[in-house]
Amino acid sequence: MKLKRTHYIGELNNTFIGKEVVVSGWVLRRRDHGGVIFLDLRDRSGLLQVVFEEGLDPEIHDLADSIRIEYVISVKGLIRRRPPGMENPKIPTGEIELVAMEVEILNTSKTPPFPMDEDLSEISEAVRLKYRYLEMRALDGLKPFIFRHQVNQTIREFLNSKGFLEIETPFLTKSTPEGARDYLVPSRLYPGKFYALPQSPQLFKQILMVAGVDKYYQIVRCFRDEDLRADRQPEFTQLDMEMSFVEESDIMSVVEELLAYLFEKALNITLETPFPKLSYETALKDYGTDRPDIRFDMKLKDLSFLFKETSFKVFRDALDSGGVIKGLKAPANFSRKELDDLIKFAQELGA
Repeated sequence: MKLKRTHYIGELNNTFIGKEVVVSGWVLRRRDHGGVIFLDLRDRSGLLQVVFEEGLDPEIHDLADSIRIEYVISVKGLIRRRPPGMENPKIPTGEIELVAMEVEILNTSKTPPFPMDEDLSEISEAVRLKYRYLEMRALDGLKPFIFRHQVNQTIREFLNSKGFLEIETPFLTKSTPEGARDYLVPSRLYPGKFYALPQSPQLFKQILMVAGVDKYYQIVRCFRDEDLRADRQPEFTQLDMEMSFVEESDIMSVVEELLAYLFEKALNITLETPFPKLSYETALKDYGTDRPDIRFDMKLKDLSFLFKETSFKVFRDALDSGGVIKGLKAPANFSRKELDDLIKFAQELGA
């Protein structure tokens, strides 16, 4: 590699005008306007227009002419302001461009199986998963990973400031009763015996508290052999915490502060504190779940007293077995089809 990168593309702005830089990345687009070649070059931090002008050394110009989309290149050149009317307000580097002086092709590329500069939502999931590295490299493909990194760093920053210690716990461990089946790993040294991957670090963090650690956390991978659902998958990451010499209110206070700090730092959103609090009993009574979405404020109402003398078998059986009858007050604007869909949904859940 002859040309060593001096800057990430996302670092460049108007203050670099007139300065010489070297950038590296992938070619997103290529345009040839009468001998003047334009490349849109991107790395994980941003996108930059690169210009190869007609007066350039013929050898360098010919090399630039051979470049196609998704080639990996390094370019050395001068940053200049774009001509009036040619700015691109959609990108942070839209007021500048790189006038190429040298170029090095680090790797060529076959034509990608899908456009790298368009919305990939119309591309089949099977194709996107087959070429997952291309999906990640496409426009905004790395944003979730960068955001997750920022979230993790913010969590660590906050908890470290509160006296927590980040401690890793073992992955190869003993099977313990949890909410799902274990993933088992056979032991080479002890034939017929197995390690279990942890469903959570519960036992280990309790040992840490007994050992006097006092405040512990880790952003930990957990493994549960259970059926896939919207909020369930075989492996997942969780923030695991434990504290000694505290009460429930102390734990809720720390978590509340953490979430407020996280939203402020990562999303620039200020959360109102203290958070609303519901008892478990109230949550089940009013919403029928221990994790209610309180934006949906159609609370359940106990209607049992209205049906004390009912002969309707479904209601009668519920009341006779000690159950209750609850209902929601919904505005009378549902269509017949919507009502039928709700009935079908309730029946699928066992009603």
